[in-house]
Amino acid sequence: MRLRMARLAYSDTMKRLVLPALLVSLSLPAYKISTEDQTILVNHLQKTAKELHEAVKGLSAAQFQFKAGPDRWSVAECLEHITISEGFLREIATGKTMKLPATPEGIAERRKNDRKILAAITDRTRKGRAPEPLKPLNKFATPKATLDAFDKARKETIAFVKTTNADLRAHASPHWAVKEADAYQWLLYLSGHSERHTKQILEVKADPNFPKQ
Repeated sequence: MRLRMARLAYSDTMKRLVLPALLVSLSLPAYKISTEDQTILVNHLQKTAKELHEAVKGLSAAQFQFKAGPDRWSVAECLEHITISEGFLREIATGKTMKLPATPEGIAERRKNDRKILAAITDRTRKGRAPEPLKPLNKFATPKATLDAFDKARKETIAFVKTTNADLRAHASPHWAVKEADAYQWLLYLSGHSERHTKQILEVKADPNFPKQ
């Protein structure tokens, strides 16, 4: 009898402890990347990669190396900067940011900044200086080698977005354009970063002294 009563008491205790926790866990939303978010990001990554290819297509060696001024980047340097930044920014998103504690309570507010982050990075009226690790130093033998390296890195980024089950919206780190950006937004920023410097390439090509061939 005592054993039976003890078992009943234990069962009642477990119900009081486990059932509420189970109900709470079932009520929590799943902060996985949504199909909509995934599609938007993949499309943007593909779009900005295509725009970069179009911007450098058919350029001669002289055109790749032309500088509008001693303190201005050439097309080749812009391309190298885009390429070496891809993995650097992806690591901020998928490494540094994802290692920080999840803050799902901030997701709704952070989501509002997707467009703001893209607008900030693509705004060419705002000038900045590249950090030392991302400055172009002729690391690649040819522009083609640079572009091939970019394509490889961009494919890795897109593959990650298509296959990840990570809670990209739940983890965030400080960002200069907003208070904080989640991992998804850092990947948007990565794509916008290549768009920004593709615009810079177009500015170089529009210079009146840009070689005709």
